[in-house]
Amino acid sequence: MPLYEHVLIARQDLSNAQAEGLIEHFSTVVTDNGGTVVGTEYWGVKTMAYKINKNRKGHYAFLRTDAPSPAIQEMERLARLHDDVMRVMTIKVDAHEDGPSVQMQKRDERSERGDRPDGDRPRFDRGDRGDRGGDRGGERRSFGDRR
Repeated sequence: MPLYEHVLIARQDLSNAQAEGLIEHFSTVVTDNGGTVVGTEYWGVKTMAYKINKNRKGHYAFLRTDAPSPAIQEMERLARLHDDVMRVMTIKVDAHEDGPSVQMQKRDERSERGDRPDGDRPRFDRGDRGDRGGDRGGERRSFGDRR
């Protein structure tokens, strides 16, 4: 069967439990139609690049599936009809990557980075900027004085 990855964006005014319930709902739709859900991730509430239905933020969810085309079409049809789902994007992939998605890896790397003490901040040499104030040399001419 073909492999797919789906990203769902749900309304921002849902609770986390309701958003995760949507993931379970669409997972059961895929399994009821002969497919399997390889993995799911809840990415949380994220700010979008542009407004969708007057919403600035949305609950993001990620699904990895191994399902026939009719199962995916039915899941997308139901997602587009669902009032809480703002967008659905499905991509057919050759193979699923092992481990967490890039979004989850980025969150982990941020926590491992740690904070630098104030003394370790790099200093940049700005060089000699010369005299920036007052007379910069040469003589001043008035507007009417042309040579």
